[in-house]
Amino acid sequence: MTTIFHKIIRREIPADIVYEDDDIIAFRDIAPQAPVHVLFVPKTDVATLNDLREEQAAVVGRLAFAAARYAKEQGFAEDGYRIVMNCNEHGGQTVFQIHLHLLAGAQLGRFGTPG
Repeated sequence: MTTIFHKIIRREIPADIVYEDDDIIAFRDIAPQAPVHVLFVPKTDVATLNDLREEQAAVVGRLAFAAARYAKEQGFAEDGYRIVMNCNEHGGQTVFQIHLHLLAGAQLGRFGTPG
């Protein structure tokens, strides 16, 4: 697969990387929707949540755990944060490699209603 996220993982394009381990890379969103907006992306190829196989379920858990750890390390976990995963066009997914959005740094408003 070749998405913008795969190019970031391969270091073909720059990104403001804030976290990386053997399984995950995380970087600041280029169009942030909150003062803190970080994308956590698995290095395993999975286009959408619908494509996730049962034996890959731990991938989503690792994304959430990495986001929570980052929130604690950055000092905003106690104030609160939101994690979001979008799936397909109506769900708001624009890059077809699963990823988790971590949003924080301000009181977050309502979401999920049609615009």
